[in-house]
Amino acid sequence: MSIRLRLALWYGTLCTVLIALVSLLGFSAYTRGQYQTLDQVLVLSANHVAVGWQESGTSYVLEADISEIQVAFRLYDNTGQFKRGSRLEPPLELIKPQRVLEQDVSVYADPIARLLRLPWTRSEGAFLLQQGQDGQRWRVYVTPLVKGQETLGYLEALTPLGLLDTSVRWLATLLFAVGLISILAVFGLGLMLAGGALQPIARLVETVQQIAHSADLTMRVQPIAAHDELGRLSVTFNEMLENLAKAAEVQKRFVADASHELRAPLAAIQGNLELLRRYPEMPAADRQVALSEAEREALRLSRLVADLLVLAKGDAGMPLRQTRFRLDEVVQEAIRDAAHLTEGQHLEAHLQPLWVLGDRDYLEQLVVILLDNALKYTPATGLVQVELKPEGDHLHLRVQDTGIGIAPEDLPYVFDRFYRADKARRRDPGGSGLGLAIARWIAERHQGSIQIASQPGQGTTVSVVLPARPVP
Repeated sequence: MSIRLRLALWYGTLCTVLIALVSLLGFSAYTRGQYQTLDQVLVLSANHVAVGWQESGTSYVLEADISEIQVAFRLYDNTGQFKRGSRLEPPLELIKPQRVLEQDVSVYADPIARLLRLPWTRSEGAFLLQQGQDGQRWRVYVTPLVKGQETLGYLEALTPLGLLDTSVRWLATLLFAVGLISILAVFGLGLMLAGGALQPIARLVETVQQIAHSADLTMRVQPIAAHDELGRLSVTFNEMLENLAKAAEVQKRFVADASHELRAPLAAIQGNLELLRRYPEMPAADRQVALSEAEREALRLSRLVADLLVLAKGDAGMPLRQTRFRLDEVVQEAIRDAAHLTEGQHLEAHLQPLWVLGDRDYLEQLVVILLDNALKYTPATGLVQVELKPEGDHLHLRVQDTGIGIAPEDLPYVFDRFYRADKARRRDPGGSGLGLAIARWIAERHQGSIQIASQPGQGTTVSVVLPARPVP
Protein backbone atom coordinates (compact mmCIF):
# COMPACT_ATOMS: atom_id res chain seq x y z
CA MET A 1 0.00 0.00 0.00
CA SER A 2 1.42 3.37 -1.01
CA ILE A 3 2.15 6.14 1.49
CA ARG A 4 -0.36 8.35 -0.29
CA LEU A 5 -3.16 5.84 0.23
CA ARG A 6 -2.12 5.19 3.83
CA LEU A 7 -2.14 8.92 4.61
CA ALA A 8 -5.55 9.31 2.98
CA LEU A 9 -6.90 6.35 4.97
CA TRP A 10 -5.51 7.67 8.25
CA TYR A 11 -6.84 11.15 7.56
CA GLY A 12 -10.20 9.81 6.39
CA THR A 13 -10.53 7.44 9.35
CA LEU A 14 -9.77 10.19 11.83
CA CYS A 15 -12.27 12.53 10.19
CA THR A 16 -14.84 9.71 10.06
CA VAL A 17 -14.52 9.15 13.80
CA LEU A 18 -14.79 12.89 14.49
CA ILE A 19 -17.81 13.31 12.18
CA ALA A 20 -19.49 10.28 13.74
CA LEU A 21 -18.90 11.57 17.27
CA VAL A 22 -20.10 15.09 16.45
CA SER A 23 -23.16 13.75 14.63
CA LEU A 24 -23.99 11.34 17.45
CA LEU A 25 -23.61 14.02 20.11
CA GLY A 26 -25.66 16.55 18.14
CA PHE A 27 -28.36 14.02 17.34
CA SER A 28 -28.48 12.85 20.96
CA ALA A 29 -28.71 16.40 22.31
CA TYR A 30 -31.48 17.31 19.88
CA THR A 31 -33.64 14.21 20.37
CA ARG A 32 -33.17 14.21 24.14
CA GLY A 33 -34.24 17.85 24.28
CA GLN A 34 -37.33 17.21 22.15
CA TYR A 35 -38.48 14.16 24.11
CA GLN A 36 -37.81 15.84 27.44
CA THR A 37 -39.77 18.93 26.33
CA LEU A 38 -42.69 16.66 25.49
CA ASP A 39 -42.44 14.98 28.90
CA GLN A 40 -42.41 18.37 30.59
CA VAL A 41 -45.54 19.35 28.67
CA LEU A 42 -47.23 16.16 29.96
CA VAL A 43 -46.13 16.89 33.54
CA LEU A 44 -47.31 20.52 33.43
CA SER A 45 -50.65 19.56 31.84
CA ALA A 46 -51.17 16.79 34.37
CA ASN A 47 -50.33 19.13 37.26
CA HIS A 48 -52.80 21.71 35.93
CA VAL A 49 -55.57 19.12 35.80
CA ALA A 50 -54.60 17.76 39.22
CA VAL A 51 -54.83 21.20 40.87
CA GLY A 52 -58.30 21.80 39.45
CA TRP A 53 -59.47 18.35 40.48
CA GLN A 54 -58.11 18.71 44.00
CA GLU A 55 -59.81 22.07 44.51
CA SER A 56 -63.19 21.59 42.81
CA GLY A 57 -63.41 17.90 41.96
CA THR A 58 -63.16 18.60 38.24
CA SER A 59 -61.10 20.50 35.64
CA TYR A 60 -62.10 22.53 32.63
CA VAL A 61 -59.18 21.01 30.72
CA LEU A 62 -61.09 17.71 30.62
CA GLU A 63 -63.96 19.48 28.89
CA ALA A 64 -61.84 21.56 26.51
CA ASP A 65 -60.92 20.55 23.00
CA ILE A 66 -57.11 20.33 23.19
CA SER A 67 -56.65 18.02 20.22
CA GLU A 68 -54.35 20.61 18.64
CA ILE A 69 -51.63 19.88 21.16
CA GLN A 70 -52.38 16.13 21.06
CA VAL A 71 -52.77 15.64 24.84
CA ALA A 72 -55.37 13.30 26.31
CA PHE A 73 -56.27 12.57 29.94
CA ARG A 74 -57.79 9.66 31.86
CA LEU A 75 -59.10 9.80 35.42
CA TYR A 76 -59.12 6.82 37.78
CA ASP A 77 -60.63 6.61 41.27
CA ASN A 78 -58.64 5.68 44.33
CA THR A 79 -59.15 1.98 43.58
CA GLY A 80 -57.73 2.32 40.09
CA GLN A 81 -61.06 2.06 38.23
CA PHE A 82 -61.50 4.22 35.16
CA LYS A 83 -63.92 7.11 35.72
CA ARG A 84 -63.77 9.38 32.71
CA GLY A 85 -61.49 10.75 29.97
CA SER A 86 -60.97 13.88 27.91
CA ARG A 87 -62.54 14.52 24.52
CA LEU A 88 -59.38 13.27 22.77
CA GLU A 89 -59.73 9.52 23.18
CA PRO A 90 -56.36 7.73 22.84
CA PRO A 91 -56.37 4.34 21.03
CA LEU A 92 -54.77 2.61 24.03
CA GLU A 93 -55.90 0.05 26.56
CA LEU A 94 -56.54 1.11 30.13
CA ILE A 95 -53.72 0.70 32.64
CA LYS A 96 -53.49 -0.17 36.34
CA PRO A 97 -52.15 3.11 37.78
CA GLN A 98 -51.35 1.68 41.27
CA ARG A 99 -49.21 -1.09 39.73
CA VAL A 100 -47.39 1.38 37.49
CA LEU A 101 -46.56 3.69 40.42
CA GLU A 102 -45.62 0.86 42.80
CA GLN A 103 -43.25 -0.81 40.32
CA ASP A 104 -41.68 2.52 39.24
CA VAL A 105 -41.46 1.35 35.62
CA SER A 106 -40.47 4.78 34.23
CA VAL A 107 -38.70 4.43 30.87
CA TYR A 108 -36.94 6.79 28.47
CA ALA A 109 -38.67 8.01 25.36
CA ASP A 110 -35.30 8.59 23.66
CA PRO A 111 -33.46 5.30 22.90
CA ILE A 112 -30.02 7.00 22.76
CA ALA A 113 -30.55 8.60 26.17
CA ARG A 114 -31.61 5.21 27.48
CA LEU A 115 -28.45 3.64 25.99
CA LEU A 116 -26.17 6.29 27.51
CA ARG A 117 -28.05 6.31 30.85
CA LEU A 118 -28.41 10.09 30.80
CA PRO A 119 -30.43 11.95 33.50
CA TRP A 120 -34.12 12.31 32.60
CA THR A 121 -37.12 14.43 33.68
CA ARG A 122 -37.85 14.06 37.39
CA SER A 123 -41.44 14.03 38.62
CA GLU A 124 -43.74 12.53 41.25
CA GLY A 125 -45.28 10.13 38.75
CA ALA A 126 -44.06 7.53 36.30
CA PHE A 127 -43.51 7.57 32.53
CA LEU A 128 -44.49 4.76 30.15
CA LEU A 129 -44.23 3.97 26.46
CA GLN A 130 -47.12 2.19 24.82
CA GLN A 131 -47.80 1.06 21.28
CA GLY A 132 -51.12 2.44 20.10
CA GLN A 133 -53.63 0.79 17.85
CA ASP A 134 -52.86 3.47 15.27
CA GLY A 135 -49.30 2.06 14.94
CA GLN A 136 -47.44 4.87 16.67
CA ARG A 137 -45.85 5.17 20.07
CA TRP A 138 -47.63 7.02 22.86
CA ARG A 139 -46.00 8.70 25.78
CA VAL A 140 -47.88 8.06 29.04
CA TYR A 141 -47.51 9.90 32.35
CA VAL A 142 -49.24 8.61 35.49
CA THR A 143 -49.45 10.63 38.70
CA PRO A 144 -51.56 10.24 41.91
CA LEU A 145 -54.17 12.86 42.90
CA VAL A 146 -53.47 13.54 46.57
CA LYS A 147 -55.25 15.96 48.89
CA GLY A 148 -53.72 16.16 52.32
CA GLN A 149 -53.05 12.56 53.33
CA GLU A 150 -55.84 11.17 51.14
CA THR A 151 -55.42 9.75 47.62
CA LEU A 152 -58.44 10.92 45.63
CA GLY A 153 -57.50 9.02 42.48
CA TYR A 154 -55.02 8.83 39.65
CA LEU A 155 -54.48 10.87 36.51
CA GLU A 156 -53.06 9.57 33.24
CA ALA A 157 -51.74 12.08 30.62
CA LEU A 158 -51.01 10.79 27.13
CA THR A 159 -49.61 12.19 23.89
CA PRO A 160 -48.67 10.51 20.60
CA LEU A 161 -45.01 10.40 19.49
CA GLY A 162 -45.64 9.81 15.79
CA LEU A 163 -44.68 13.28 14.56
CA LEU A 164 -41.65 13.52 16.83
CA ASP A 165 -40.45 10.00 15.96
CA THR A 166 -40.79 10.83 12.26
CA SER A 167 -38.81 14.04 12.75
CA VAL A 168 -36.10 12.16 14.64
CA ARG A 169 -35.85 9.47 11.95
CA TRP A 170 -35.67 12.13 9.26
CA LEU A 171 -32.89 13.91 11.16
CA ALA A 172 -30.99 10.62 11.57
CA THR A 173 -31.27 9.94 7.84
CA LEU A 174 -30.14 13.46 7.01
CA LEU A 175 -27.14 13.26 9.36
CA PHE A 176 -26.17 9.87 7.94
CA ALA A 177 -26.35 11.14 4.37
CA VAL A 178 -24.43 14.33 5.14
CA GLY A 179 -21.86 12.36 7.16
CA LEU A 180 -21.40 9.83 4.36
CA ILE A 181 -20.94 12.57 1.76
CA SER A 182 -18.53 14.38 4.08
CA ILE A 183 -16.50 11.22 4.66
CA LEU A 184 -16.24 10.51 0.93
CA ALA A 185 -15.22 14.13 0.35
CA VAL A 186 -12.64 13.88 3.12
CA PHE A 187 -11.15 10.71 1.62
CA GLY A 188 -10.98 12.33 -1.82
CA LEU A 189 -9.47 15.51 -0.39
CA GLY A 190 -7.02 13.40 1.62
CA LEU A 191 -5.86 11.65 -1.54
CA MET A 192 -5.40 14.98 -3.29
CA LEU A 193 -3.54 16.57 -0.38
CA ALA A 194 -1.35 13.50 0.15
CA GLY A 195 -0.56 13.36 -3.55
CA GLY A 196 0.40 17.03 -3.62
CA ALA A 197 2.47 16.73 -0.45
CA LEU A 198 4.27 13.61 -1.68
CA GLN A 199 4.93 14.88 -5.20
CA PRO A 200 8.36 16.28 -4.23
CA ILE A 201 9.20 12.91 -2.68
CA ALA A 202 8.16 11.17 -5.89
CA ARG A 203 10.54 13.41 -7.87
CA LEU A 204 13.26 12.75 -5.33
CA VAL A 205 12.73 8.98 -5.58
CA GLU A 206 12.84 9.17 -9.37
CA THR A 207 16.15 11.04 -9.24
CA VAL A 208 17.61 8.61 -6.72
CA GLN A 209 16.56 5.67 -8.90
CA GLN A 210 18.29 7.27 -11.88
CA ILE A 211 21.42 7.70 -9.78
CA ALA A 212 21.19 4.09 -8.61
CA HIS A 213 20.79 2.74 -12.16
CA SER A 214 23.44 4.95 -13.74
CA ALA A 215 25.87 4.92 -10.75
CA ASP A 216 26.49 8.59 -11.56
CA LEU A 217 27.26 10.24 -8.22
CA THR A 218 27.60 13.65 -9.88
CA MET A 219 23.79 13.90 -10.25
CA ARG A 220 21.83 15.81 -7.62
CA VAL A 221 18.19 15.89 -6.60
CA GLN A 222 16.20 19.00 -7.35
CA PRO A 223 16.16 21.18 -4.20
CA ILE A 224 12.73 21.68 -2.63
CA ALA A 225 12.11 25.35 -1.91
CA ALA A 226 9.85 24.72 1.10
CA HIS A 227 11.52 25.26 4.47
CA ASP A 228 10.13 22.09 6.00
CA GLU A 229 11.05 18.42 6.42
CA LEU A 230 10.93 17.81 2.65
CA GLY A 231 13.24 20.75 2.00
CA ARG A 232 15.69 19.49 4.60
CA LEU A 233 15.39 16.00 3.11
CA SER A 234 16.43 17.21 -0.35
CA VAL A 235 19.38 19.11 1.15
CA THR A 236 20.37 16.05 3.17
CA PHE A 237 20.20 13.84 0.08
CA ASN A 238 22.46 16.19 -1.85
CA GLU A 239 24.89 16.32 1.06
CA MET A 240 24.85 12.53 1.23
CA LEU A 241 25.50 12.27 -2.51
CA GLU A 242 28.33 14.76 -2.15
CA ASN A 243 29.89 12.69 0.63
CA LEU A 244 29.38 9.48 -1.36
CA ALA A 245 31.06 11.03 -4.38
CA LYS A 246 33.99 12.12 -2.24
CA ALA A 247 34.18 8.69 -0.60
CA ALA A 248 34.06 6.98 -4.00
CA GLU A 249 36.80 9.24 -5.29
CA VAL A 250 38.92 8.56 -2.22
CA GLN A 251 38.31 4.84 -2.62
CA LYS A 252 39.31 4.90 -6.27
CA ARG A 253 42.46 6.82 -5.44
CA PHE A 254 43.20 4.50 -2.54
CA VAL A 255 42.77 1.38 -4.68
CA ALA A 256 44.95 2.87 -7.41
CA ASP A 257 47.65 3.89 -4.94
CA ALA A 258 47.45 0.56 -3.11
CA SER A 259 47.75 -1.30 -6.40
CA HIS A 260 50.76 0.78 -7.35
CA GLU A 261 52.43 0.32 -3.96
CA LEU A 262 51.77 -3.43 -3.94
CA ARG A 263 52.96 -3.85 -7.50
CA ALA A 264 56.50 -2.59 -6.79
CA PRO A 265 57.49 -5.15 -4.08
CA LEU A 266 55.69 -7.94 -5.90
CA ALA A 267 57.57 -7.12 -9.10
CA ALA A 268 60.90 -7.10 -7.22
CA ILE A 269 60.16 -10.43 -5.54
CA GLN A 270 59.00 -11.97 -8.81
CA GLY A 271 62.03 -10.65 -10.70
CA ASN A 272 64.53 -12.02 -8.18
CA LEU A 273 62.82 -15.40 -8.00
CA GLU A 274 62.73 -15.63 -11.78
CA LEU A 275 66.41 -14.71 -11.86
CA LEU A 276 67.21 -17.50 -9.40
CA ARG A 277 65.17 -19.97 -11.44
CA ARG A 278 66.81 -19.12 -14.75
CA TYR A 279 70.34 -19.15 -13.46
CA PRO A 280 70.71 -22.04 -11.00
CA GLU A 281 74.50 -21.85 -11.31
CA MET A 282 74.57 -18.22 -10.22
CA PRO A 283 77.57 -17.28 -8.05
CA ALA A 284 76.91 -17.45 -4.31
CA ALA A 285 77.42 -13.71 -3.84
CA ASP A 286 74.90 -12.81 -6.53
CA ARG A 287 72.47 -15.40 -5.19
CA GLN A 288 72.74 -13.85 -1.73
CA VAL A 289 72.06 -10.38 -3.14
CA ALA A 290 68.94 -11.62 -4.96
CA LEU A 291 67.66 -13.45 -1.87
CA SER A 292 68.30 -10.42 0.36
CA GLU A 293 66.46 -8.12 -2.03
CA ALA A 294 63.52 -10.52 -2.26
CA GLU A 295 63.43 -10.82 1.54
CA ARG A 296 63.55 -7.04 1.95
CA GLU A 297 60.70 -6.54 -0.51
CA ALA A 298 58.70 -9.30 1.18
CA LEU A 299 59.07 -7.53 4.53
CA ARG A 300 58.04 -4.28 2.91
CA LEU A 301 55.02 -6.00 1.40
CA SER A 302 54.15 -7.48 4.79
CA ARG A 303 54.30 -4.05 6.44
CA LEU A 304 52.21 -2.55 3.68
CA VAL A 305 49.53 -5.23 3.99
CA ALA A 306 49.50 -4.82 7.78
CA ASP A 307 49.03 -1.07 7.43
CA LEU A 308 46.26 -1.59 4.90
CA LEU A 309 44.51 -3.98 7.31
CA VAL A 310 44.67 -1.39 10.09
CA LEU A 311 43.09 1.25 7.85
CA ALA A 312 40.50 -1.25 6.60
CA LYS A 313 39.49 -1.96 10.20
CA GLY A 314 39.18 1.75 10.78
CA ASP A 315 37.03 2.21 7.69
CA ALA A 316 34.82 -0.68 8.83
CA GLY A 317 34.21 1.08 12.16
CA MET A 318 35.51 -1.74 14.35
CA PRO A 319 35.27 -0.81 18.06
CA LEU A 320 38.37 -0.23 20.15
CA ARG A 321 39.15 -2.05 23.38
CA GLN A 322 38.61 0.62 26.00
CA THR A 323 40.79 0.34 29.11
CA ARG A 324 42.24 2.87 31.57
CA PHE A 325 46.02 2.97 31.71
CA ARG A 326 48.99 5.29 32.12
CA LEU A 327 50.00 6.77 28.81
CA ASP A 328 53.49 7.72 30.04
CA GLU A 329 54.29 4.01 30.52
CA VAL A 330 53.12 3.25 26.97
CA VAL A 331 55.23 6.10 25.57
CA GLN A 332 58.25 4.81 27.52
CA GLU A 333 57.74 1.32 26.04
CA ALA A 334 57.51 2.80 22.54
CA ILE A 335 60.74 4.73 23.12
CA ARG A 336 62.49 1.50 24.16
CA ASP A 337 61.16 -0.26 21.06
CA ALA A 338 62.35 2.58 18.82
CA ALA A 339 65.80 2.70 20.38
CA HIS A 340 67.12 0.11 17.92
CA LEU A 341 66.14 2.40 15.03
CA THR A 342 68.55 5.14 16.10
CA GLU A 343 71.63 5.77 14.04
CA GLY A 344 73.36 8.18 16.35
CA GLN A 345 70.36 10.42 17.07
CA HIS A 346 69.78 11.45 20.65
CA LEU A 347 66.40 10.59 22.24
CA GLU A 348 65.06 12.72 25.11
CA ALA A 349 61.83 12.09 27.02
CA HIS A 350 59.97 14.41 29.43
CA LEU A 351 56.96 12.41 30.57
CA GLN A 352 54.46 13.14 33.33
CA PRO A 353 52.30 10.31 34.75
CA LEU A 354 48.94 10.71 33.02
CA TRP A 355 45.99 8.36 32.68
CA VAL A 356 43.99 7.85 29.51
CA LEU A 357 41.05 5.70 28.34
CA GLY A 358 41.55 3.83 25.09
CA ASP A 359 43.24 0.98 23.26
CA ARG A 360 46.75 0.47 24.62
CA ASP A 361 48.14 -1.30 21.54
CA TYR A 362 46.87 1.31 19.07
CA LEU A 363 48.18 4.23 21.12
CA GLU A 364 51.58 2.54 21.37
CA GLN A 365 51.50 2.08 17.58
CA LEU A 366 50.76 5.81 17.20
CA VAL A 367 53.82 6.74 19.30
CA VAL A 368 56.02 4.25 17.39
CA ILE A 369 54.91 5.75 14.06
CA LEU A 370 55.80 9.26 15.21
CA LEU A 371 59.16 8.15 16.60
CA ASP A 372 59.95 6.14 13.47
CA ASN A 373 59.28 9.14 11.24
CA ALA A 374 61.26 11.47 13.49
CA LEU A 375 64.30 9.17 13.58
CA LYS A 376 64.08 8.35 9.89
CA TYR A 377 64.29 11.98 8.77
CA THR A 378 66.70 13.26 11.44
CA PRO A 379 70.47 13.23 10.81
CA ALA A 380 72.78 11.10 12.97
CA THR A 381 73.77 14.11 15.09
CA GLY A 382 70.18 15.28 15.52
CA LEU A 383 67.86 15.36 18.51
CA VAL A 384 64.39 13.82 18.97
CA GLN A 385 62.41 15.01 22.00
CA VAL A 386 59.23 13.39 23.37
CA GLU A 387 57.08 15.38 25.80
CA LEU A 388 53.88 14.35 27.62
CA LYS A 389 52.12 16.84 29.88
CA PRO A 390 48.58 17.86 30.93
CA GLU A 391 46.81 20.97 29.65
CA GLY A 392 43.36 21.46 31.18
CA ASP A 393 41.13 18.43 30.64
CA HIS A 394 43.44 17.09 27.94
CA LEU A 395 46.93 15.71 27.64
CA HIS A 396 49.42 16.77 25.01
CA LEU A 397 51.96 14.45 23.43
CA ARG A 398 54.65 16.17 21.36
CA VAL A 399 57.35 14.55 19.24
CA GLN A 400 59.87 17.13 18.03
CA ASP A 401 62.91 16.50 15.86
CA THR A 402 65.70 18.47 14.23
CA GLY A 403 65.40 16.70 10.90
CA ILE A 404 65.05 17.76 7.29
CA GLY A 405 61.55 19.20 7.81
CA ILE A 406 58.60 19.27 5.42
CA ALA A 407 58.02 21.75 2.62
CA PRO A 408 55.00 24.07 3.11
CA GLU A 409 53.35 22.79 -0.07
CA ASP A 410 53.47 19.23 1.32
CA LEU A 411 52.10 19.94 4.81
CA PRO A 412 48.36 19.86 3.85
CA TYR A 413 48.75 16.36 2.42
CA VAL A 414 51.02 14.55 4.87
CA PHE A 415 48.06 12.75 6.52
CA ASP A 416 46.68 11.50 3.19
CA ARG A 417 47.11 7.84 2.44
CA PHE A 418 50.15 6.95 0.30
CA TYR A 419 51.25 10.57 0.15
CA ARG A 420 55.01 11.00 0.45
CA ALA A 421 57.00 14.12 -0.20
CA ASP A 422 59.86 13.92 -2.68
CA LYS A 423 62.52 14.23 0.05
CA ALA A 424 60.87 11.47 2.02
CA ARG A 425 60.83 9.19 -0.99
CA ARG A 426 64.52 9.74 -1.60
CA ARG A 427 65.43 9.19 2.04
CA ASP A 428 63.22 6.12 2.60
CA PRO A 429 62.27 4.42 -0.67
CA GLY A 430 60.79 1.46 1.22
CA GLY A 431 58.14 3.48 3.05
CA SER A 432 54.43 3.05 2.31
CA GLY A 433 53.09 6.54 3.04
CA LEU A 434 50.45 5.14 5.44
CA GLY A 435 52.06 5.87 8.82
CA LEU A 436 50.65 9.34 9.44
CA ALA A 437 47.26 8.32 8.03
CA ILE A 438 47.14 5.50 10.61
CA ALA A 439 48.30 7.91 13.34
CA ARG A 440 45.50 10.36 12.53
CA TRP A 441 42.92 7.54 12.53
CA ILE A 442 44.09 6.32 15.96
CA ALA A 443 43.97 9.85 17.42
CA GLU A 444 40.51 10.56 16.06
CA ARG A 445 39.14 7.21 17.28
CA HIS A 446 40.25 8.25 20.79
CA GLN A 447 38.30 11.56 20.49
CA GLY A 448 41.56 13.38 19.97
CA SER A 449 43.38 15.29 17.26
CA ILE A 450 46.81 15.41 15.65
CA GLN A 451 48.62 18.36 14.10
CA ILE A 452 51.98 18.83 12.45
CA ALA A 453 54.20 21.89 12.12
CA SER A 454 57.48 21.98 10.25
CA GLN A 455 60.19 24.22 8.87
CA PRO A 456 62.39 22.87 6.07
CA GLY A 457 65.91 22.26 7.35
CA GLN A 458 64.96 22.98 10.99
CA GLY A 459 62.76 20.09 12.00
CA THR A 460 59.20 18.91 12.56
CA THR A 461 56.84 18.91 15.57
CA VAL A 462 53.87 16.55 15.77
CA SER A 463 51.28 17.31 18.50
CA VAL A 464 48.65 14.82 19.66
CA VAL A 465 45.82 15.98 21.95
CA LEU A 466 43.79 13.33 23.82
CA PRO A 467 41.13 13.53 26.55
CA ALA A 468 42.72 12.95 29.97
CA ARG A 469 41.20 10.70 32.60
CA PRO A 470 41.49 11.22 36.35
CA VAL A 471 43.72 8.97 38.40
CA PRO A 472 41.67 5.87 39.37
